[in-house]
Amino acid sequence: MANTEMALKDAMGSIEGALGVALVDYGSGMALGTLGGSQSLDLNVAAAANTDVVRAKLRAMEMLSLQDRIEDILITLGSQYHLIRLLTGRGGNGLFLYLVLDSQRANLAMARHQLKRIEAELEV
Repeated sequence: MANTEMALKDAMGSIEGALGVALVDYGSGMALGTLGGSQSLDLNVAAAANTDVVRAKLRAMEMLSLQDRIEDILITLGSQYHLIRLLTGRGGNGLFLYLVLDSQRANLAMARHQLKRIEAELEV
């Protein structure tokens, strides 16, 4: 089982093109941990902003009476992919992993696979 710090290091080290990663509580919008980022990529600001994305999608699903769960939310920009993975196991309810990738270097399918693996090993 990996703790938050180990999981974030795993994401940055094992996912090709990773620019930054955060574990976020979408109840409060606060990042519980971050790794990576840059002057132009403030992961704490991004975590708070993407909390609104998660909440909006959850509201939409409720309004549509969809009895399903969100695995990932993908936002594609010109030079980046932003991947949000809602956690489901071991106390992860209400949390998501937020991963920013360089779209020129990243393999999106592999990134999703690795993020799923990291989620399975994460103990919050």
